[in-house]
Amino acid sequence: QLQLVESGGGLVQPGGSLRLSCVASGFTLDNNAIAWFRQAPGKEREGVSCISSSGDRKDYADPVKGRFTISRDNAKNTVYLQMNSLKPEDTAIYYCAATRFTVCQSRREYDFWGQGTQVTVSS
Repeated sequence: QLQLVESGGGLVQPGGSLRLSCVASGFTLDNNAIAWFRQAPGKEREGVSCISSSGDRKDYADPVKGRFTISRDNAKNTVYLQMNSLKPEDTAIYYCAATRFTVCQSRREYDFWGQGTQVTVSS
């Protein structure tokens, strides 16, 4: 069965770093663009970053540009999100999602979602 599992979340101080992982089960990610989304309490889910199937193209939402880096290791069926210089406003549940397409798509085209991992940035 198809499954995405996020991990790596936790509690960090402002300015700290975390690396999130998204591992696929039941399918391989090498043909899929993968995106990270996040949702804070009371807020709409927003896109954070996405990466094409080959990893040659990446997109970042403005609030995370220069701080977050998305990457993938298709041999490990895993996508990563390196988060540096974290801010309290980064606090959210982070989800990874896969689309059938090889390039990044709008949110509605992401068919498979993980359960999310909590990221909390606080002093």
